[in-house]
Amino acid sequence: MGVIIGAAFGSIVNSLVKDLIMPPVSLLTGGLDFSNKFLVLRAAKDGSVVFNTPADAAKAGAITWNYGNFMTLVINFLIVAGAVFLLVRAINNLRRRAEKEPDEKNCPACAMKIPIKATRCPHCTSELTQATTQ
Repeated sequence: MGVIIGAAFGSIVNSLVKDLIMPPVSLLTGGLDFSNKFLVLRAAKDGSVVFNTPADAAKAGAITWNYGNFMTLVINFLIVAGAVFLLVRAINNLRRRAEKEPDEKNCPACAMKIPIKATRCPHCTSELTQATTQ
């Protein structure tokens, strides 16, 4: 079940990066589309070296270095890692709260909250014994 939810979460993050984060980045960088950034390492079989997309270069038989796709995947990873970090941190905080031992108790004479280690109530001055801890 975790794998299925993880795959669905990955799809959501991919859409977040592709559809929501990269368009403003592209706008700020003057129309730069990271997913189509690549370098031709070896020309195509017919000698051409100018291509619009990595897919066009691959069809022509050129060897490319697709650094734009890598940058997009790194952004995806950072978002997923950040989300998982925040989720784990929230779960750990909840566990700490649940496991935390009480640091106060009620005075049996006046019902005021007092420190758990107190031997005398600061409110009513009654002496406390170990048996009266609540």
